[in-house]
Amino acid sequence: MSEILLTGGTGYIGSHAAVELLEAGRDVVIVDNLYNSEAAVIDRIEKITGKRPSFYELDVTDKAAMESMLAEHDFSGVMHFAGYKAVGESVEKPLEYYRNNIDSAVTLLELMAEHGIKSMIFSSSATVYSKSDKVPYVETDPDTGCTNPYGWTKYMIEQIMKDAAAAHPEMSLVALRYFNPIGAHQSGLIGEKPNGIPNNLMPYITQVAAGIRPKLNVFGNDYPTPDGTGVRDYIHVVDLAKGHLKALDYSEQNTGFEVFNLGTGNGVSVLDLVKAFERVNDIKIPYEIAPRRAGDIATCYADAHKANQILDWHAELTIDDMCRDAWRWEKQQRGL
Repeated sequence: MSEILLTGGTGYIGSHAAVELLEAGRDVVIVDNLYNSEAAVIDRIEKITGKRPSFYELDVTDKAAMESMLAEHDFSGVMHFAGYKAVGESVEKPLEYYRNNIDSAVTLLELMAEHGIKSMIFSSSATVYSKSDKVPYVETDPDTGCTNPYGWTKYMIEQIMKDAAAAHPEMSLVALRYFNPIGAHQSGLIGEKPNGIPNNLMPYITQVAAGIRPKLNVFGNDYPTPDGTGVRDYIHVVDLAKGHLKALDYSEQNTGFEVFNLGTGNGVSVLDLVKAFERVNDIKIPYEIAPRRAGDIATCYADAHKANQILDWHAELTIDDMCRDAWRWEKQQRGL
């Protein structure tokens, strides 16, 4: 069986997908510029699976370097995880987000067309949905406008994929709209490890629990939600990774462009997640209410029926699992 290329494969979601692919008997090649990850992840993937993926430290937007790498391999498919991913940062640095995220996707699609690689699974996002859409979000919801530049990059890349699939009918391009991945591999060897101050909620909670941060800032408690804090669809990163394998199987049997939500279908508030973390791990998380964050919306959760039915994929792990696994990972990497 030919190889699968993972761009951004040493990152949070990419590394978990690499584990699932290797454990399913697939050959994996990882490309990552280590902008928000570290090469030691390759060792950890090998420790979990007993197999070592090939690794190239390069940027997906560097077409010449990608060409050289492609010449050494025979890829049947690509999982495209590489990209900047923080909603708040995208509001502050929109041009960097547009340049990096769209450039990398276009370069990759060009290379796929030139090298006859048919299948791509793309990390899209629930941020493509507008705040005016009713929840739960369904893949067929009308396109009424994203709320931040990060979401727009995902939206634009989906459109580029749609156009590429129309121009190259042999291609099978699948966009997976993630909701809110949290948790870590049960081994405690891989998880979310952002550089600097975390932009996402769970690593911030675990860093507070570890004593690295004094308290959690909860951005807004005046949203129209049961407790006033933002409601999100938190999904275990291992469930999410398994969704990529299902999507790859689908793409290898089909052509065209398709999109699927990957979420649990359940909304959980920020404070509910904090309380669950405290209960499961028997640790107190001090928090303070802060002003709303630019680009955030009140409520966001998935209708995942399409992925359930067509991909035969279901989220199986619970909020308790997510909280327990995230804390195990944090403790293990900090030596606590």
